[in-house]
Amino acid sequence: MNKTIFILLDACQYEAGTRNLAFLEHLVDYGKGAKYKVKGEIPSQSRPIYATLLTGLPVCEHGIIHNEIRKTLDIPNLFSLCKENGGVTAAAAYSWVSELFNQSPFQYERDYIQLNTGKQIDHGIFYWEDMYPDSHVIANGEFLLRSYDPDFLMVHTMFIDYIGHIFGGESKEYENSVALAGNVLAAPLTRWLEAGYNVVITADHGMNRMGMHGGTDEIQRDAPLYIFSEQVQNGRFEEDYISQLNIAPLLCRLLGVAVPETMKQQLEIAFRQQG
Repeated sequence: MNKTIFILLDACQYEAGTRNLAFLEHLVDYGKGAKYKVKGEIPSQSRPIYATLLTGLPVCEHGIIHNEIRKTLDIPNLFSLCKENGGVTAAAAYSWVSELFNQSPFQYERDYIQLNTGKQIDHGIFYWEDMYPDSHVIANGEFLLRSYDPDFLMVHTMFIDYIGHIFGGESKEYENSVALAGNVLAAPLTRWLEAGYNVVITADHGMNRMGMHGGTDEIQRDAPLYIFSEQVQNGRFEEDYISQLNIAPLLCRLLGVAVPETMKQQLEIAFRQQG
């Protein structure tokens, strides 16, 4: 199995990411990564799209139709598939990820730190305050990586979303929060790539100028996708949109696990020729 890290920058809109994730853009410019433009699924709400990103299913099929649906999914997903193939899973993420894949409802006194769970996510540190700093989330991910050596690690930040809801998606505060996330990621990303990890970075949805998302227009749906892997052709592939349903089968392929029949999206990612 090929060790893979999945970074989810909650509410990082495509254009804002392009303007402000400067180190990621630098790596793509110098042929060290690939970038795509993703058309997000709708409704562009967080919990439904978390489920979509990790199962490869549209909302109408996985059943998490809005943010208030609190249940644990028992359908094939990146965590379950990794474990079925003998891998170890981990997540430093918002509490809703724990509810979707380990147990629901989230109880912070029980679920904040979960280690050796035997559930879909073996090891997890789950925060529940939206203003939880990105630097802390990344540190939690680094701790899990060094302590438990997972084959699949999810790191999910929420601060961009928090700032966007307060100040709006066209504010200087929102732009700065995206830039801050990029700065915090730069050093650990460099270490991960040097160590040979596959790294995939994307967002669940965007944010409009009124501080809202959930709707159907581009600013609420469009997300960047950065891929750093020896398996993928480097360069910019942003002329056309690709479906958000690509993310789950992409992660399967990078990990080296078979893509289940439930993930029906034909991959639109350019892979390198093998051999």
